[in-house]
Amino acid sequence: MIRLYFRFLGLHLRALLEYQSDFWVMAVATVLMQVVNLVFLSAVFAKVPALNGWSFWAVVAMFAMMAIAEGVGSFFFEGTWRLSIAINEGTLDYALVRPYPVVLQVTSMEVGINGLTNIVTGGAMLVVALSRVDVAWSALTVLLAVVLLLGAVFIKVAINLATNSISFWLSGPSPMFAMAVHQVGELARFPLSIYPLALKATLGFVVPFAFISTFPISFLMDAGSTPWLGLLTPLVAVYCVAVALVVFSRGLRRYESAGN
Repeated sequence: MIRLYFRFLGLHLRALLEYQSDFWVMAVATVLMQVVNLVFLSAVFAKVPALNGWSFWAVVAMFAMMAIAEGVGSFFFEGTWRLSIAINEGTLDYALVRPYPVVLQVTSMEVGINGLTNIVTGGAMLVVALSRVDVAWSALTVLLAVVLLLGAVFIKVAINLATNSISFWLSGPSPMFAMAVHQVGELARFPLSIYPLALKATLGFVVPFAFISTFPISFLMDAGSTPWLGLLTPLVAVYCVAVALVVFSRGLRRYESAGN
């Protein structure tokens, strides 16, 4: 299944690379977006020494975690964002008659080439940020950092799948609900502690975007009031993946194609 999954992605990637200008425009635009984020953060921290106790490099690390998670979700699982169109047009029928899991066919329907540059730029930002803060690195710490990063990626991918699966209950061709949740998730680029209680509960537990950025970084830097919450990131990832698969499978039962 894994081999076939990457074969699907490879087909879409080769199709995208036929239009090289599009590739370079998307790549440059993604890099510029991260540069703008850094300029914005620099402007903010030029006026304040810390953001509710968080340093400039700590916030950069949170931005980097979000960029990597979004990059992996876009490059390897971009098809989730085309689910609403496939439902609306009835093209999901093709996936139902193939001897391959429907959810894997959906997630591999497209490759987001901008995700590749997000992974690279986000990775560079994370390495630089963690090198500028006081972290007691050891073999165990490095292993935990990798586990937390993987957990953050799976949480983001699972949220994308679950929110886009709501399209089974909505008839529109656009993933409006998923886009709305995605926009709310942009708030998780900043420390959770700067928000009011209701927003903390939303980003921390209802839709756990904080486990992509704030909590893992808080654990690695031993900062914030509850750094131990970062250790729950892998468990939250397992929970999010399970919920996403349940929502997708229940939605798939409602699918009635687009015939008349």
